[in-house]
Amino acid sequence: MNFAAPPPIAEHNSNLLLAALPPQELAQILPLLDPVTVEVGEVLCEAGEPLRYIYFPHDCLISLMGVAEGRMTLEVGLVGREGMVGATVALGHDTTQVRAIVQRAGSASRMDGARFRHEAARNPSLQRVLYRYTDTQLAQAIQIAVCSRFHVLEARLARSLLITRDRLRSDKFHLTHEFLAHALGVRRVGVTKAASALQQQGLIIYSRGNIEILDPEGLAAASCTCYEIVKEAGAQPMHGLM
Repeated sequence: MNFAAPPPIAEHNSNLLLAALPPQELAQILPLLDPVTVEVGEVLCEAGEPLRYIYFPHDCLISLMGVAEGRMTLEVGLVGREGMVGATVALGHDTTQVRAIVQRAGSASRMDGARFRHEAARNPSLQRVLYRYTDTQLAQAIQIAVCSRFHVLEARLARSLLITRDRLRSDKFHLTHEFLAHALGVRRVGVTKAASALQQQGLIIYSRGNIEILDPEGLAAASCTCYEIVKEAGAQPMHGLM
């Protein structure tokens, strides 16, 4: 992880949770934020370990992984500029329940976990934003868990690709077979078969981890209804706060 030069306020505001705060409340928090860059594959926090820092992504993308027996994983959330990593600290948790791993490199604002807990305790505006966001994260995690149990892998892959597209606001991105296998809780051969099926339908191009979505509407049709549910839940935190 690299520290960047101090950014202008507008860069911190590129995170929508921070931007949702009243100007006077944001002004109090800004001096406590450090601008950092994060790299692909970097683990920002590990399940069951103390949460040292809180991250507010600007243009990076963070995958939240549920972990079983230290090795089996399932993606239960995806955090971009609309959210944050570590919201449960405000609920009194000293440790994190997920592994947060960088899916796309980029910049973020970072705050010390203990300092963030103090700020959340004294700042009603920040509390409202955090509680709303935590609620939507839980809703998304529940829906993803249901999807993982009952829906076929091809539809689940389509859902995952569409959510990534929405977070990045781009039809082109990079995701390796290995990363997708960890995110979907399957073997790499399963990802290969599902990606090939979507490619044969003319919905995507997938080569050596480089993905291009050719037909977003068609991919949404190939996905399960969980995509729309997760998408709608992810859009809720800012409603009524901006």
